[in-house]
Amino acid sequence: MSKQKKASAPKGALKKVFLRLGRYRTAMLFSLLLAAVSVFLSLYIPLLTGEAIDCMVGRDRVDWNGVIGASIRIGIAALASALCQWLMNVVNNRITYGMVKRLRQEAFEKLQRLPLSYLDSHPTGETVSRMISDADQFTDGLLMGFSQFFTGVLTILGTLLIMLSIRWQIALVVLLVTPLSLFVAAFIAKHTHSTFRLQSETRAEETALIDEYIGNSKLVAAFSHEDEAKERFNEVNDRLGKCALRATFFSSLTNPCTRFVNNLVYAGVALTGALMCLSPDTRFTVGMLSVFLNYANQYTKPFNEISGVLAELQNALACAARLFELLEERELEPDTDGIALGIAEGSVDLCGVEFSYSPDRELIKDLNLSVRPGQRIAIVGPTGCGKTTVINLLMRFYDVKKGSICIDGTDIRKLTRKALRKNWGMVLQDTWLRAATVRENICMGKTDATDEEMIAAAKAAHAHSFIKRLPKGYDTVLGEGGGSLSEGQKQLLCIARVMLCLPPMLILDEATSSIDTRMEMKIQNAFARMMKGRTSFIVAHRLSTIEAADLILVMQDGRVVEQGDHASLLQKKGFYYRLYHSQFSK
Repeated sequence: MSKQKKASAPKGALKKVFLRLGRYRTAMLFSLLLAAVSVFLSLYIPLLTGEAIDCMVGRDRVDWNGVIGASIRIGIAALASALCQWLMNVVNNRITYGMVKRLRQEAFEKLQRLPLSYLDSHPTGETVSRMISDADQFTDGLLMGFSQFFTGVLTILGTLLIMLSIRWQIALVVLLVTPLSLFVAAFIAKHTHSTFRLQSETRAEETALIDEYIGNSKLVAAFSHEDEAKERFNEVNDRLGKCALRATFFSSLTNPCTRFVNNLVYAGVALTGALMCLSPDTRFTVGMLSVFLNYANQYTKPFNEISGVLAELQNALACAARLFELLEERELEPDTDGIALGIAEGSVDLCGVEFSYSPDRELIKDLNLSVRPGQRIAIVGPTGCGKTTVINLLMRFYDVKKGSICIDGTDIRKLTRKALRKNWGMVLQDTWLRAATVRENICMGKTDATDEEMIAAAKAAHAHSFIKRLPKGYDTVLGEGGGSLSEGQKQLLCIARVMLCLPPMLILDEATSSIDTRMEMKIQNAFARMMKGRTSFIVAHRLSTIEAADLILVMQDGRVVEQGDHASLLQKKGFYYRLYHSQFSK
């Protein structure tokens, strides 16, 4: 089954490439026309050369008028052929890079529409490799195909027709050797696709590994994991080296094999033509022999180029297949017919909610909850109990498997995701800052905010003081992921971002995990003011931060095992009681 799938991969990818080339139909026709003109002119030059030679050989005197006339026509034909070749390359570049640019755009837009389950299950480096490295490899192969394949095929057909029209006997010698060239090309093409695909996949694995270790370099150093990292990298790198060597070996067979065939054709034409020149019964001149030798060389040369092109095309199609796999991934269900929810009042109801990331492992089971507008709901429990999963479901990062989640009485699956998420403000444990100014990062959710509003939000988040100490204040450009800012400073900027938007509902998932205790007290006071009158969900491990919550949900193994306020839960002396005292016991 897998072999059949692999065998059909190049055909399927080739079909998809041709379908996408349909939008460049006019440019491709123009490129073919330029290729035909260029080939015609290049094939016309040997005839002129033979004519010039015959003006100098076998006569009592040289016909200089004929030689000069032929030389002028040769020069004009060569210049015109070069111009056509240049124009053809310009057109081919536009087709190729235009198509790959569009593919990358589609791939990036696709990422925005893919469910989080795809991104969670695929390494970041592998996805980056598909969009960058595989696209580059595809570009190189496609450009070589356009530049050499069309002209090569036209040259083979043109030279063959001319040789048949001049001396079919010599052309027959060429034809007899042609199947050997075709066999060589087919053999190389057959053995290169699988090796190039394996090379592409292994390259993506190595890219993902490098991305993983660079992104977690501090952890690698902290746990002295450098030797293990080197061993793992060397293992993947060795496999990539073997794959690349095998792919290169088969593709490098092209040149010597086709040259061998070329030499056989050339020798056969030279020997047959020389015998005809010596025969008194045939009118076969030295000039005609030179024409045939030129055509024999031109006829066999494209086989060399086409074999190389086929090897590159196999690599290109392997990379294209990986790109198309990304483009054909199942997207989020469209919500174009969804209700555009306005400003929510903030009532949230979870009825019989069930969810799991994988079918063989249950997580959330029969979760029921009713939240009134303005309530503060804290979710606590051991790691892996489903706290963050509840947040993912509220935001529709994932959809429930059973049951429903309603906001203001409307199932969130009937709302557009954009409208739903505009009503939520999130501050997560994992910060995200883009490579932009501090101002742009704070105003991400409210781009039309005034400087006064932005500064007020930064002050409320206690970020204003450290921002003013930056080289250019709010206009300081941050590097990728926040640059040299500390984790606490990054989190303060994320808090300021939410405080600027002030949506009707809030989600705080370990929002102060990277902030010192003194600053946390100030932030908690700011949060208390911000949450006033807003429905809020708070995920916390430090139970001291959620004592003032209206309702505390205690989760264990995907179920709410206890619920109530802080005082009532302590009185029950159940699971929450044990959690709370485990943090404060001496």
